[in-house]
Amino acid sequence: SAAVGRQWSLLNTNSRFHYAAVTEFSERLAALAPEGLDTVFLVNSGSEANDLAIRLAWAHSGARNMISLLEAYHGWTVASDAVSTSIADNPQALTTRPDWVHPVVSPNTYRGPFRGEDSTVGYVDAVSRKLADLDEKGGKLAGFISEPVYGNAGGIPLPSGYLEAVYAMVRERSGVCIADEVQVGYGRLGHHFWGFEQQGVVPDIITVAKGMGNGHPLGAVITRREIADALEKEGYFFSSAGGSPVSSVVGLTVLDILHDDALQENARAVGTHLKSRLEALGDRFPLVGAVHGMGLYLGVEFARDRETLEPATEETAAICDRLLDLGIVMQPTGDHLNVLKIKPPLCLARESADFFADMLGRVLEEGW
Repeated sequence: SAAVGRQWSLLNTNSRFHYAAVTEFSERLAALAPEGLDTVFLVNSGSEANDLAIRLAWAHSGARNMISLLEAYHGWTVASDAVSTSIADNPQALTTRPDWVHPVVSPNTYRGPFRGEDSTVGYVDAVSRKLADLDEKGGKLAGFISEPVYGNAGGIPLPSGYLEAVYAMVRERSGVCIADEVQVGYGRLGHHFWGFEQQGVVPDIITVAKGMGNGHPLGAVITRREIADALEKEGYFFSSAGGSPVSSVVGLTVLDILHDDALQENARAVGTHLKSRLEALGDRFPLVGAVHGMGLYLGVEFARDRETLEPATEETAAICDRLLDLGIVMQPTGDHLNVLKIKPPLCLARESADFFADMLGRVLEEGW
């Protein structure tokens, strides 16, 4: 708050003008990205970041067709909503996609059509068939957007090698690969700063928001210079509030705290402990079908039957209501609303993680 107050007392205006804080923050973000991703756009939100990323893909490719994943959520602007297919967030999602959006089967290794360690080939083949269909109709590809870890479905890791194979097919068609790190990136996974590192790939565009502003409206798009230059031909980008000096100071301060307080390391240590506590609940209570995720992005999926995987939607809602009575704010996620979305502050203490696990255990003992 002191850093923000100091900047407010100076000047706060739009990003048409150059300020030291804006430059410093952009340089810090570029330094966090893989080599070659050296150009930064600062915006206000994850929705705006994904919307801009799609526009960058259109400008660079000269095409409009986008491949996205079923069960995914990318935002509420026109373009970011268009590539979002989560029926939990939008019940009309599957029937209202524009014709330039081509969703492919969700690579959900827990309840999708292909499961477990050997599921990669099946899910990659689904993308290959979709691209072949687009090729046959003469449609040019603009790009592919996905979360590198399936956040909206509950923090499910993508099958091993999935993004490597999909990114290669997209790039063969001169498409742009977008990694939506809004929910799962920026140190939250603990073991990796970016979600795409878990897949061993480098995207063409990274989008980020949420935690980077710690509650302040702040997002970013990080990409390569030639992709940014393609958009400039359509008119140069600026934002009245996104990337203002105040927002940049917020972003710099958050990065300092992430480093100084070792919050990524905390996410790894506390997240590993919490996941083991939750998995232990799975050993005791059959309703716990699976525990997904890593670091401090975890998902507890409830199923009425571990063979059929029938979603325990009503039970999950009741569990969330009961947890609220016990002092825990928790919401369900996933298309069946049967997964607890666990993404607490990165400063979460081990004692707080234990409190959550204890209270969830207490609720399950009461009759689930």
